[in-house]
Amino acid sequence: MTIAPTQVPVLDIPLARPDITEVERDAVMRVLEGPILSLGPELDAFETELALQAGVSYAVATNSGTSALHLTMLALGIGPGDEVITTPFSFIASANCILMVGATPVFADIDPLTLSIDPQEVQKKINSRTRAILAVDVFGHPAHWDALRDIASEHDLSLVEDSAESIGSTYRGRPTGGLADVAIFAFYPNKQITTGEGGALLTNDGNIASTARSLRNQGRSDQGGWLAHHTMGYNFRLSDINCALGRAQLGRLEEILAPRAQVAETYNRMLVDLPEIGTQYVASDVEMSWFVYVVQLASQFTSDDRDQVLLYLRDRGIGCSNYFPSIHLEPFYRTRFEYAPGDYPVSESISDRSIALPFYGSLPLRYIEAVVETLADAVAEVSPGANG
Repeated sequence: MTIAPTQVPVLDIPLARPDITEVERDAVMRVLEGPILSLGPELDAFETELALQAGVSYAVATNSGTSALHLTMLALGIGPGDEVITTPFSFIASANCILMVGATPVFADIDPLTLSIDPQEVQKKINSRTRAILAVDVFGHPAHWDALRDIASEHDLSLVEDSAESIGSTYRGRPTGGLADVAIFAFYPNKQITTGEGGALLTNDGNIASTARSLRNQGRSDQGGWLAHHTMGYNFRLSDINCALGRAQLGRLEEILAPRAQVAETYNRMLVDLPEIGTQYVASDVEMSWFVYVVQLASQFTSDDRDQVLLYLRDRGIGCSNYFPSIHLEPFYRTRFEYAPGDYPVSESISDRSIALPFYGSLPLRYIEAVVETLADAVAEVSPGANG
């Protein structure tokens, strides 16, 4: 059914908000007051601290997580004729980076609990053209990394961790960002920590790191001059201004994550009596760094029902989103690869029923209460069989 809109929003609650303090402002101002704004000491220090966070030897900061994924494909030598198995349930960059190097993304359906790629489905997709597996720590929850590592080793494949959403999470006691051959972080303003725009590639492989650094900086090498370009590269650099912001945020990581976890716990507690709403699963061997707070409508609800709930929330001033649409059903993927509904049913079912609610560490209790109350009203309005 269609819900009649209200005339005046009663709230003004954004979907996300970065956690910025005087610590970050002071760090940025120190760079602005100095002579070096790019390729300076803040970049070196940020990369060192990111590598330490992930438990790896090298970090290469970039201007976005997408750029870090692109560099990962290039550094692994993936190109035309190659296939990379990845998830359909993710932000689109995790598939687009494969297309960027002329390779083909091959989707494998997801685990309905963790929402990450299902290792059993990955096994079914491997063939002679497969070069890598690219898995995603969806919403901050690590993928099935040990199982994926076993598969990658068995078939001599590269393993890539898109940990754009999971900095601070751990899997079986090990930090994300260090669970594969190459990993990436991302620092867009809705992430746990932000550099404004930015990302990083992480690895224990010195050759991969060196290649990524050169490609990031217009193909220059560490030994060459500013106008000596040893290969075709890109301007994927991250300025010292961004790195200073990132260092300040990284230094406050636990301080930032703790209230986010508390907000998630509060949502969980308040939603437990709503049978129409499912909350995020967290495995017992995972320590969760909360990126977003996403709920799922029960299986009897349709995508149209979900969209009506979104409209109801937005009309009352509550930020929300359908998080994530399945990548294979995005218009240009359907056109290029002839995907159709039903190709990846688990991903599609989750996509059709998912709702991202307002989520940030400073979200007041009264706002959480208002969101839950409004969500309950919306679900009651659209519930199959309601009003008749």
